[in-house]
Amino acid sequence: MKTKVLIVEDDPHILLGLQEVLKSDGFDVAVCSRGDQALEAVRKQRPALVVLDVMLPGMSGYDICRELRARKVATPILMLTAKGQEIDKVVGLDLGADDYVTKPFGVRELLARIHALLRRTEAAAETEPGAPAPFQIGQATIDPRTFQMKRGKAVEDLTARELKLLELFRAHPDEVLSRDRLLNEVWGYNYYGTTRTLDQVIVQLRKKLGDSGHEPRHLVTVHGVGYKLRL
Repeated sequence: MKTKVLIVEDDPHILLGLQEVLKSDGFDVAVCSRGDQALEAVRKQRPALVVLDVMLPGMSGYDICRELRARKVATPILMLTAKGQEIDKVVGLDLGADDYVTKPFGVRELLARIHALLRRTEAAAETEPGAPAPFQIGQATIDPRTFQMKRGKAVEDLTARELKLLELFRAHPDEVLSRDRLLNEVWGYNYYGTTRTLDQVIVQLRKKLGDSGHEPRHLVTVHGVGYKLRL
């Protein structure tokens, strides 16, 4: 059975191009051209992955992403944005997107990111029956079974990538983990991008841990190398 990908994009030329590229790569492709129809499309189509444009009629990609995560839909989301500003990418990741591609993008980059996201999802599904128990970082309790972090009365939803990073750090406390190692183990060896994506996710994790001051207590930057966890 072919893997189904849902494309939510209102530009007819980009939509047609994405359809052709994904179909030629062996995917079953479903499409949606309006933001206010995307949630229902996800419910009906049950895709393995959603390619989601940010600027859409009826409902923005950000709002769609937020609502899907609020409904506990864990389907990986790859956001498309024409904006190059870092803040726009951070917002998407903060709302639960798993990755993003900035327009204009290359076909190889897009396919590499899609395949990397699907590999991580499949790996997570294989390990689900033996999902690890909740663990503690500072005042936060992370539950891999619910993809949630609880800190006091606050409850934060975690993306699959955020959880994988926290699990990796937790398995190697006080050990300096290089950016290359983190990217390889969490994004995959075929990751096609820069370390800036990792840095942005670390920023979001610090916020969720209540650790986003000038001198983070837990996710500590080791300049020129990477990061380490202090419990």
